[in-house]
Amino acid sequence: MSGLAEYLLRKGVSVSGSDISENGRTAALRARGVKIYPSHARENIGNAQAVVCSSAINQNNPERLAAMERGIPVIGRAELLALIAEEYKNVIAVAGCHGKTTATAMCAHVIDNCAGTVTAHIGGEDAEFGNMRIGGERFFVTEACEYMGNFLKLRPSAAIVLNTDADHLDYYKNAENLTRAYCEFCEKAGAAIVCREDKIAELIRPALTFGLSPKSDVGAEEIAGANGKYAFTLRAGGEMLDRIRLNVYGKHNIYNALAAAAAGLYYRFPPFLIAEGLEKFKGIRRRFENIGRYAGARFIADYAHHPSEIAAALQTAHEIARGRLIVLFQPHTYSRTKAFFDEFVNVLSGIDDLVIYKTYAAREYFDAEGCALTLAEHLGNALYIETVKELVLYLKGTLTGGDTVLVLGAGDIYYAAKEALSRLNKGE
Repeated sequence: MSGLAEYLLRKGVSVSGSDISENGRTAALRARGVKIYPSHARENIGNAQAVVCSSAINQNNPERLAAMERGIPVIGRAELLALIAEEYKNVIAVAGCHGKTTATAMCAHVIDNCAGTVTAHIGGEDAEFGNMRIGGERFFVTEACEYMGNFLKLRPSAAIVLNTDADHLDYYKNAENLTRAYCEFCEKAGAAIVCREDKIAELIRPALTFGLSPKSDVGAEEIAGANGKYAFTLRAGGEMLDRIRLNVYGKHNIYNALAAAAAGLYYRFPPFLIAEGLEKFKGIRRRFENIGRYAGARFIADYAHHPSEIAAALQTAHEIARGRLIVLFQPHTYSRTKAFFDEFVNVLSGIDDLVIYKTYAAREYFDAEGCALTLAEHLGNALYIETVKELVLYLKGTLTGGDTVLVLGAGDIYYAAKEALSRLNKGE
């Protein structure tokens, strides 16, 4: 939402909004003259000519109701994104259960380096581009969120699908419905670029496939890793192309890089420019981000909140950790925890030092079957914590030099960990 607000602001539109949590993005928008209200109230809409709502805003929201009563158009976030996309000649939309923010940013760097400019709407904070990069009207790269079928509003020139792992089953009800939505997303696009190892590759007729399978159109050969970062030789059309050295942690990022490379090759950009673009990518905030140190222990934060993402983050952490690995995980929504309960137990059960932080509920109401405490009770190796104060006490009595603290979750655990780190370093 903040990226779309930034886009409209750059186009000369008067923008205001409501956000119950203060963060770097709201502060940046406020500094640009945007009026931001700290709560939702009917009077906040003022003389607005349109009200834009994300999928997290329910039908009874006071601002939404006030707009409808006054006949002011209420537009969904996905609808606004689709309208913006229509202004561009080439639209590349990146979808998938996990990896889409990183892959979107990688794709933006590739296109920017190859075409000289790009407009990119990214679901996280890219180290260089932020979450909204505006440059020209030839290429628009955007993250395409599958929640509530939002990505079906887009009509991209090229649709990228990283994976179709089950998620958001509170909306889709089952994996089959979710898979059908991904297929429809691809069918509405001018071309589909999909992971060869994912089942969607057999369900549609993609323009290109990518992955580590030898059957993929775009692949990685001669893979080498050092201290959690990877390099590989790009393969396409049976030919060995340029060497690519990634500047981000994690073997899973090879897939994201191949997706971005495949997009570049689809538009017939030179392989050496594609490689340069990927090497310029320095990462996304909350994607294996170093957030600080205390008593010789380093803190790394990652957005992982799905069992598959957690497994990938743990693999990377084990590659770079030199001492003990302490994992702090916050479940994201009761419905996801409940739907993948056994998978969460399986992926977290082998961790020696594990803390489960209270659930980030987002748009949901309490559900004991899917709450963090229930998850912790099913993990014999877990300590349950609810407050920053408790977290500070635990870390103060636990950490020693050389330890690595891995902070996992898509909710407010990032800010809780940073606050705990600040208090620890102040000696509180």
